[in-house]
Amino acid sequence: MTKTTLTQRNRIRLFCTAFLQVMFVACSTVFIARQHTVGIAASGFAVSLIWTLNVRQVAIGSWTDRIIYATGAACGSVCGAYMAAALFRLL
Repeated sequence: MTKTTLTQRNRIRLFCTAFLQVMFVACSTVFIARQHTVGIAASGFAVSLIWTLNVRQVAIGSWTDRIIYATGAACGSVCGAYMAAALFRLL
């Protein structure tokens, strides 16, 4: 693989981990608002675990990497809020 391919792959991974992390933050907000203890604990654990994967990449990344991370986080925020709300409609 070329260096460019690895960089693109790393950036896709960065987007996905940011997406997942903030998706769980949004879910956590819904769970807290509805006092769903298991959901609060599970989403809090997931946020913290995923954060450990992201922190070094973002801290030493370029501005492009930071923008990719923030875009993933924005998309995850919207998705997580809708996903958690839909889960509560099913329950």
